Amino acid sequence: MNSTAHIQTTQASRIAKRLLNHWKHKFNVVENASQYQIMMPSATILLTPQTHKLVVEIQAKDAETDLSYLEQVVLDHLSRMGQTELNAVWQQH
Repeated sequence: MNSTAHIQTTQASRIAKRLLNHWKHKFNVVENASQYQIMMPSATILLTPQTHKLVVEIQAKDAETDLSYLEQVVLDHLSRMGQTELNAVWQQH
């Protein structure tokens, strides 16, 4: 199972980079020119900054992963990193 959200923001790159730096002490991370990856024990978080939005994908590693919980944790942390309340409509697939 995966979950994806398109979060409207003009600060997508800055917010994604701050979250990567925040979590790199806890989890393995990968950064390249177009995407940030955060490898949690139960899921991989992909952050893809675009011009007016941040595309966030949570890739669960197994069926027991609580995607709804991770969606809230990721959104809460992104809001903290952006110092503004962000909204997301998650689509599980």
